[in-house]
Amino acid sequence: MKIPGTRFLSAFALIAATGCAAEKSSNPLTPTVAGPIPGVDISAPKVLTPAATKIPVDQQPVTLMAENASSSGVRPLKYLFEVATDTGFANKVFVREDVTPGEGGRTSLRLPDRLAPERSYYWRARAQDGANTGPYSAPGAFDVFTPIVINPPPLVSPAINAVLSTVRPKFVFSNATRSGPVGAINYVIEVADSDFFTNKLGQWIVSEQAGQTSFDAPADFAFSKVLFWHVRAFDPTTNGPWSEIRSFQTAPQPVAPPPSGGGGGGGGPVGNWEACPTGDKGKLSDCVVSAVNPAHTVEGAFEVTKRIAWLLRGEGAGLLIKNGGENIVSWKGLSFAAARICYPDGHIYKVLSDVPTTNGPSWQDNDFVDRGLYVPAIDPR
Repeated sequence: MKIPGTRFLSAFALIAATGCAAEKSSNPLTPTVAGPIPGVDISAPKVLTPAATKIPVDQQPVTLMAENASSSGVRPLKYLFEVATDTGFANKVFVREDVTPGEGGRTSLRLPDRLAPERSYYWRARAQDGANTGPYSAPGAFDVFTPIVINPPPLVSPAINAVLSTVRPKFVFSNATRSGPVGAINYVIEVADSDFFTNKLGQWIVSEQAGQTSFDAPADFAFSKVLFWHVRAFDPTTNGPWSEIRSFQTAPQPVAPPPSGGGGGGGGPVGNWEACPTGDKGKLSDCVVSAVNPAHTVEGAFEVTKRIAWLLRGEGAGLLIKNGGENIVSWKGLSFAAARICYPDGHIYKVLSDVPTTNGPSWQDNDFVDRGLYVPAIDPR
Protein backbone atom coordinates (compact mmCIF):
# COMPACT_ATOMS: atom_id res chain seq x y z
CA MET A 1 0.00 0.00 0.00
CA LYS A 2 1.36 3.36 -1.00
CA ILE A 3 1.21 6.26 1.31
CA PRO A 4 0.00 9.44 -0.36
CA GLY A 5 2.77 12.00 -0.82
CA THR A 6 5.60 9.49 -0.64
CA ARG A 7 6.85 10.44 -4.06
CA PHE A 8 7.00 14.10 -3.02
CA LEU A 9 8.97 13.33 0.16
CA SER A 10 11.53 11.33 -1.79
CA ALA A 11 12.11 14.25 -4.09
CA PHE A 12 12.51 16.62 -1.13
CA ALA A 13 14.99 14.29 0.51
CA LEU A 14 16.99 14.17 -2.73
CA ILE A 15 17.09 17.94 -2.91
CA ALA A 16 18.13 18.19 0.75
CA ALA A 17 20.85 15.64 0.28
CA THR A 18 22.12 17.48 -2.77
CA GLY A 19 22.22 20.77 -0.81
CA CYS A 20 24.27 19.24 1.99
CA ALA A 21 26.73 17.91 -0.49
CA ALA A 22 27.13 21.41 -1.98
CA GLU A 23 27.95 22.96 1.42
CA LYS A 24 30.74 20.45 1.92
CA SER A 25 32.17 20.87 -1.54
CA SER A 26 35.94 20.61 -1.81
CA ASN A 27 36.06 23.37 -4.46
CA PRO A 28 38.99 25.54 -3.16
CA LEU A 29 37.49 28.73 -4.56
CA THR A 30 34.20 28.38 -2.70
CA PRO A 31 33.99 31.19 -0.12
CA THR A 32 32.63 28.85 2.53
CA VAL A 33 35.18 26.13 1.99
CA ALA A 34 36.24 24.45 5.19
CA GLY A 35 39.88 25.01 6.06
CA PRO A 36 42.66 24.68 6.32
CA ILE A 37 43.06 23.11 2.92
CA PRO A 38 45.67 20.37 3.06
CA GLY A 39 48.81 20.90 1.04
CA VAL A 40 48.52 24.71 0.86
CA ASP A 41 51.65 26.55 1.98
CA ILE A 42 51.67 30.37 2.39
CA SER A 43 55.02 32.12 2.94
CA ALA A 44 55.64 35.05 5.25
CA PRO A 45 55.69 38.52 3.67
CA LYS A 46 58.85 40.61 4.11
CA VAL A 47 58.73 44.06 5.72
CA LEU A 48 60.37 46.72 3.53
CA THR A 49 59.72 50.19 4.91
CA PRO A 50 59.92 51.62 7.45
CA ALA A 51 62.61 49.48 9.03
CA ALA A 52 65.27 50.60 11.53
CA THR A 53 64.67 54.27 10.75
CA LYS A 54 63.61 57.53 12.38
CA ILE A 55 60.55 59.38 11.12
CA PRO A 56 59.98 63.08 11.94
CA VAL A 57 56.64 63.72 13.55
CA ASP A 58 55.64 66.07 10.73
CA GLN A 59 56.19 63.36 8.08
CA GLN A 60 53.19 61.32 9.12
CA PRO A 61 50.98 59.31 8.82
CA VAL A 62 53.42 56.47 8.25
CA THR A 63 53.10 54.21 5.19
CA LEU A 64 53.90 50.52 5.72
CA MET A 65 55.19 48.51 2.75
CA ALA A 66 55.76 44.76 2.59
CA GLU A 67 56.92 42.37 -0.08
CA ASN A 68 54.04 40.07 -1.04
CA ALA A 69 53.85 36.50 0.21
CA SER A 70 53.56 33.48 -2.05
CA SER A 71 51.05 30.60 -1.87
CA SER A 72 50.94 27.09 -3.27
CA GLY A 73 47.13 27.27 -3.25
CA VAL A 74 44.76 28.87 -5.73
CA ARG A 75 42.81 31.08 -3.35
CA PRO A 76 43.66 34.81 -3.48
CA LEU A 77 45.64 36.22 -0.57
CA LYS A 78 44.84 39.16 1.65
CA TYR A 79 47.02 40.71 4.33
CA LEU A 80 46.88 41.54 8.02
CA PHE A 81 48.99 44.50 9.29
CA GLU A 82 49.76 45.17 12.96
CA VAL A 83 51.64 48.01 14.72
CA ALA A 84 52.60 47.83 18.40
CA THR A 85 54.81 49.59 20.94
CA ASP A 86 56.54 46.38 22.04
CA THR A 87 58.32 43.54 20.28
CA GLY A 88 55.86 40.97 21.59
CA PHE A 89 52.90 42.86 20.08
CA ALA A 90 51.00 42.81 23.36
CA ASN A 91 50.30 46.57 23.07
CA LYS A 92 48.90 47.03 19.60
CA VAL A 93 48.10 50.54 18.45
CA PHE A 94 46.87 49.62 14.96
CA VAL A 95 45.40 46.48 13.28
CA ARG A 96 44.03 46.19 9.73
CA GLU A 97 42.76 42.97 8.08
CA ASP A 98 41.74 42.07 4.53
CA VAL A 99 44.21 44.38 2.83
CA THR A 100 44.23 43.70 -0.89
CA PRO A 101 47.66 42.87 -2.34
CA GLY A 102 49.37 45.65 -4.26
CA GLU A 103 50.85 45.48 -7.71
CA GLY A 104 54.48 44.83 -8.53
CA GLY A 105 54.90 42.27 -5.77
CA ARG A 106 54.46 44.82 -2.97
CA THR A 107 51.60 45.89 -0.73
CA SER A 108 51.41 49.31 0.94
CA LEU A 109 49.16 50.58 3.71
CA ARG A 110 49.05 54.19 4.92
CA LEU A 111 48.06 54.51 8.56
CA PRO A 112 44.92 56.59 9.06
CA ASP A 113 46.35 58.72 11.91
CA ARG A 114 49.63 60.06 13.25
CA LEU A 115 51.47 58.10 15.89
CA ALA A 116 52.63 59.71 19.11
CA PRO A 117 56.22 61.07 18.87
CA GLU A 118 59.23 60.21 21.03
CA ARG A 119 58.37 56.51 20.91
CA SER A 120 59.56 53.34 19.18
CA TYR A 121 57.14 51.22 17.13
CA TYR A 122 57.20 47.69 15.69
CA TRP A 123 55.12 46.35 12.84
CA ARG A 124 54.52 43.07 11.03
CA ALA A 125 52.28 41.48 8.42
CA ARG A 126 50.99 38.06 7.38
CA ALA A 127 49.00 36.67 4.46
CA GLN A 128 45.83 34.57 4.59
CA ASP A 129 43.40 33.17 2.00
CA GLY A 130 40.32 32.61 4.15
CA ALA A 131 41.12 28.97 4.66
CA ASN A 132 44.86 28.99 5.32
CA THR A 133 46.97 31.50 7.22
CA GLY A 134 50.66 32.14 6.68
CA PRO A 135 53.26 33.02 9.35
CA TYR A 136 54.01 36.55 10.50
CA SER A 137 56.85 38.41 8.88
CA ALA A 138 59.93 39.37 10.88
CA PRO A 139 59.00 42.68 12.54
CA GLY A 140 60.17 46.05 11.31
CA ALA A 141 60.96 48.89 13.69
CA PHE A 142 60.93 52.68 13.52
CA ASP A 143 60.96 55.70 15.81
CA VAL A 144 58.74 58.75 15.58
CA PHE A 145 60.51 61.86 16.87
CA THR A 146 60.19 65.60 17.02
CA PRO A 147 63.20 67.05 15.15
CA ILE A 148 65.43 69.65 16.81
CA VAL A 149 65.57 72.90 14.83
CA ILE A 150 68.13 75.56 15.81
CA ASN A 151 68.04 78.74 13.76
CA PRO A 152 71.02 81.05 13.09
CA PRO A 153 71.50 83.74 15.76
CA PRO A 154 70.96 87.35 14.56
CA LEU A 155 74.14 89.43 14.90
CA VAL A 156 73.96 92.73 16.80
CA SER A 157 77.47 94.18 17.07
CA PRO A 158 79.95 94.92 15.67
CA ALA A 159 77.58 96.26 13.04
CA ILE A 160 78.06 95.75 9.31
CA ASN A 161 81.27 97.46 8.14
CA ALA A 162 81.65 99.21 11.49
CA VAL A 163 84.91 101.01 12.26
CA LEU A 164 85.63 100.38 15.91
CA SER A 165 87.32 102.62 18.44
CA THR A 166 89.12 99.63 19.90
CA VAL A 167 91.22 96.68 18.80
CA ARG A 168 89.50 94.39 21.30
CA PRO A 169 85.86 94.14 20.15
CA LYS A 170 82.84 92.94 22.08
CA PHE A 171 80.65 90.53 20.13
CA VAL A 172 76.90 90.70 20.77
CA PHE A 173 74.15 88.60 19.15
CA SER A 174 70.54 87.68 19.84
CA ASN A 175 69.90 84.16 21.03
CA ALA A 176 68.94 81.62 18.38
CA THR A 177 65.31 80.57 18.19
CA ARG A 178 64.75 76.84 18.40
CA SER A 179 62.09 74.11 18.49
CA GLY A 180 61.87 70.48 19.51
CA PRO A 181 63.54 68.78 22.48
CA VAL A 182 66.59 71.07 22.48
CA GLY A 183 69.29 70.66 25.12
CA ALA A 184 71.55 73.32 26.64
CA ILE A 185 72.56 75.87 23.99
CA ASN A 186 76.10 77.15 23.47
CA TYR A 187 77.58 79.30 20.73
CA VAL A 188 80.80 79.21 18.73
CA ILE A 189 82.19 82.57 17.57
CA GLU A 190 84.77 82.71 14.78
CA VAL A 191 86.85 85.66 13.60
CA ALA A 192 89.01 85.53 10.47
CA ASP A 193 90.83 87.82 8.07
CA SER A 194 88.58 86.82 5.13
CA ASP A 195 85.00 85.73 4.64
CA PHE A 196 86.26 82.25 3.70
CA PHE A 197 87.40 81.70 7.31
CA THR A 198 90.42 79.72 6.18
CA ASN A 199 92.71 81.70 8.49
CA LYS A 200 90.88 81.98 11.80
CA LEU A 201 92.27 84.59 14.19
CA GLY A 202 89.95 83.57 17.00
CA GLN A 203 87.45 80.85 17.89
CA TRP A 204 85.59 80.75 21.20
CA ILE A 205 82.75 78.75 22.82
CA VAL A 206 80.25 80.84 24.80
CA SER A 207 77.35 79.69 26.97
CA GLU A 208 73.97 81.20 26.18
CA GLN A 209 72.92 84.20 28.26
CA ALA A 210 69.43 85.60 28.81
CA GLY A 211 67.93 87.29 25.73
CA GLN A 212 71.26 88.25 24.16
CA THR A 213 74.69 86.70 24.41
CA SER A 214 77.87 88.78 24.45
CA PHE A 215 81.57 88.00 24.53
CA ASP A 216 84.62 90.25 24.93
CA ALA A 217 87.59 89.28 22.78
CA PRO A 218 90.33 88.11 25.15
CA ALA A 219 93.17 89.79 23.20
CA ASP A 220 93.76 92.75 20.91
CA PHE A 221 93.72 92.46 17.13
CA ALA A 222 95.98 94.53 14.87
CA PHE A 223 95.23 98.19 14.21
CA SER A 224 93.13 99.13 11.16
CA LYS A 225 92.46 95.47 10.41
CA VAL A 226 89.38 94.40 8.44
CA LEU A 227 88.00 91.27 10.08
CA PHE A 228 85.05 88.97 9.55
CA TRP A 229 82.90 87.21 12.14
CA HIS A 230 80.00 84.81 12.38
CA VAL A 231 78.27 82.70 15.02
CA ARG A 232 76.30 79.50 15.26
CA ALA A 233 74.39 77.77 18.05
CA PHE A 234 74.51 74.12 19.02
CA ASP A 235 73.20 71.73 21.66
CA PRO A 236 74.61 68.33 22.67
CA THR A 237 73.15 66.61 19.58
CA THR A 238 72.55 69.24 16.90
CA ASN A 239 74.59 72.02 15.21
CA GLY A 240 72.61 74.99 14.00
CA PRO A 241 73.51 76.83 10.77
CA TRP A 242 76.00 79.70 10.71
CA SER A 243 74.73 83.23 11.00
CA GLU A 244 75.35 85.83 8.35
CA ILE A 245 78.95 86.98 7.92
CA ARG A 246 79.75 90.53 8.97
CA SER A 247 82.91 92.55 8.51
CA PHE A 248 84.30 95.29 10.72
CA GLN A 249 87.52 97.27 11.03
CA THR A 250 89.54 97.67 14.18
CA ALA A 251 90.59 101.08 15.46
CA PRO A 252 93.37 102.89 13.62
CA GLN A 253 96.73 103.18 15.29
CA PRO A 254 96.92 106.32 17.45
CA VAL A 255 99.06 109.09 15.94
CA ALA A 256 101.79 110.49 18.19
CA PRO A 257 101.78 114.26 18.66
CA PRO A 258 104.40 116.12 16.59
CA PRO A 259 107.71 116.80 18.41
CA SER A 260 108.08 120.18 20.06
CA GLY A 261 111.00 122.43 19.05
CA GLY A 262 113.95 123.07 21.37
CA GLY A 263 114.42 121.08 24.54
CA GLY A 264 117.30 118.98 25.72
CA GLY A 265 119.28 116.65 23.58
CA GLY A 266 119.94 119.12 20.79
CA GLY A 267 116.28 119.92 19.89
CA GLY A 268 114.68 119.66 16.49
CA PRO A 269 113.60 116.46 14.74
CA VAL A 270 115.44 113.28 15.54
CA GLY A 271 115.64 112.37 11.88
CA ASN A 272 113.54 111.33 8.90
CA TRP A 273 113.15 108.24 6.76
CA GLU A 274 114.33 109.91 3.59
CA ALA A 275 117.75 110.17 5.23
CA CYS A 276 118.15 106.40 4.79
CA PRO A 277 120.79 105.95 2.06
CA THR A 278 119.12 102.92 0.47
CA GLY A 279 115.46 103.69 1.01
CA ASP A 280 114.99 100.00 1.80
CA LYS A 281 112.66 99.78 4.80
CA GLY A 282 113.54 96.13 5.26
CA LYS A 283 117.22 96.87 6.09
CA LEU A 284 117.41 99.28 8.94
CA SER A 285 121.09 98.42 9.38
CA ASP A 286 121.80 100.78 6.48
CA CYS A 287 119.83 103.59 8.07
CA VAL A 288 120.86 103.75 11.71
CA VAL A 289 123.46 106.52 11.50
CA SER A 290 121.62 108.76 9.07
CA ALA A 291 118.18 108.18 10.56
CA VAL A 292 119.11 109.01 14.12
CA ASN A 293 120.52 112.25 15.37
CA PRO A 294 124.20 111.51 16.12
CA ALA A 295 123.82 113.26 19.44
CA HIS A 296 121.70 110.33 20.68
CA THR A 297 123.65 107.38 19.31
CA VAL A 298 125.76 107.22 22.43
CA GLU A 299 122.73 106.24 24.43
CA GLY A 300 121.95 102.59 25.08
CA ALA A 301 120.43 100.29 22.50
CA PHE A 302 117.04 100.52 24.14
CA GLU A 303 116.94 104.31 23.79
CA VAL A 304 118.01 104.14 20.16
CA THR A 305 115.28 101.56 19.52
CA LYS A 306 112.67 103.86 21.01
CA ARG A 307 113.90 106.79 18.95
CA ILE A 308 113.82 104.91 15.67
CA ALA A 309 110.36 103.53 16.46
CA TRP A 310 109.20 107.09 17.06
CA LEU A 311 110.94 108.22 13.89
CA LEU A 312 109.06 105.61 11.84
CA ARG A 313 105.67 106.37 13.37
CA GLY A 314 104.46 107.82 10.08
CA GLU A 315 105.18 104.49 8.41
CA GLY A 316 102.90 102.70 10.88
CA ALA A 317 105.70 101.43 13.11
CA GLY A 318 105.07 100.71 16.75
CA LEU A 319 107.15 99.75 19.74
CA LEU A 320 106.88 96.34 21.40
CA ILE A 321 108.36 96.18 24.90
CA LYS A 322 109.09 92.69 26.16
CA ASN A 323 109.34 91.72 29.82
CA GLY A 324 107.41 94.81 30.79
CA GLY A 325 110.29 97.28 30.76
CA GLU A 326 113.71 98.34 29.63
CA ASN A 327 115.34 95.00 30.35
CA ILE A 328 118.38 93.79 28.51
CA VAL A 329 118.48 90.12 27.54
CA SER A 330 121.53 88.20 26.39
CA TRP A 331 121.85 85.77 23.54
CA LYS A 332 125.05 84.30 22.08
CA GLY A 333 127.25 86.86 23.77
CA LEU A 334 125.29 89.89 22.57
CA SER A 335 122.94 92.10 24.56
CA PHE A 336 119.56 92.85 23.08
CA ALA A 337 117.27 95.66 23.98
CA ALA A 338 113.99 94.30 25.31
CA ALA A 339 112.14 96.32 22.71
CA ARG A 340 111.31 95.63 19.09
CA ILE A 341 110.08 97.74 16.23
CA CYS A 342 106.86 96.51 14.69
CA TYR A 343 105.52 96.99 11.18
CA PRO A 344 101.80 96.32 10.61
CA ASP A 345 102.46 94.83 7.18
CA GLY A 346 103.54 91.33 8.11
CA HIS A 347 104.40 92.07 11.74
CA ILE A 348 108.15 91.87 11.07
CA TYR A 349 110.51 93.12 13.71
CA LYS A 350 114.19 94.14 13.70
CA VAL A 351 116.00 93.74 16.99
CA LEU A 352 118.50 96.45 17.90
CA SER A 353 121.53 94.97 19.63
CA ASP A 354 124.75 96.34 21.05
CA VAL A 355 128.11 94.98 22.11
CA PRO A 356 128.34 95.33 25.92
CA THR A 357 131.93 96.60 25.87
CA THR A 358 131.31 99.51 23.54
CA ASN A 359 127.57 100.06 23.83
CA GLY A 360 127.61 100.96 20.17
CA PRO A 361 124.27 100.36 18.52
CA SER A 362 124.09 98.03 15.53
CA TRP A 363 121.24 96.22 13.83
CA GLN A 364 121.11 92.43 13.80
CA ASP A 365 119.01 90.98 10.99
CA ASN A 366 116.58 89.01 13.20
CA ASP A 367 113.34 89.00 11.27
CA PHE A 368 110.49 86.91 12.62
CA VAL A 369 106.72 86.86 12.59
CA ASP A 370 105.07 87.74 15.86
CA ARG A 371 101.48 88.71 16.47
CA GLY A 372 102.28 90.16 19.88
CA LEU A 373 100.85 93.47 21.02
CA TYR A 374 102.70 96.76 20.72
CA VAL A 375 102.18 100.37 21.65
CA PRO A 376 102.39 103.35 19.32
CA ALA A 377 105.79 104.98 18.94
CA ILE A 378 106.12 108.07 21.08
CA ASP A 379 108.65 110.85 21.29
CA PRO A 380 111.21 109.47 23.76
CA ARG A 381 112.71 112.85 24.62
